[in-house]
Amino acid sequence: MSRASIGLLAGMALGFAAYFGGFGAFLLVAALGALGFLVGRYADGDLDLGDLFRGRGESRGDRRR
Repeated sequence: MSRASIGLLAGMALGFAAYFGGFGAFLLVAALGALGFLVGRYADGDLDLGDLFRGRGESRGDRRR
């Protein structure tokens, strides 16, 4: 499945949540979708959890004290 198709499905899910459940449901679906995306990237090995908490200019060996 292409990334465009996945994006289309995600957009449709958010649209249905917003239409039937209101803005709160939209935010809940968006947050859970982002969390699922991060868990999937971590499971694939494409995401290091340290990357989420590291500053912009810092690399793995560049810690300031």
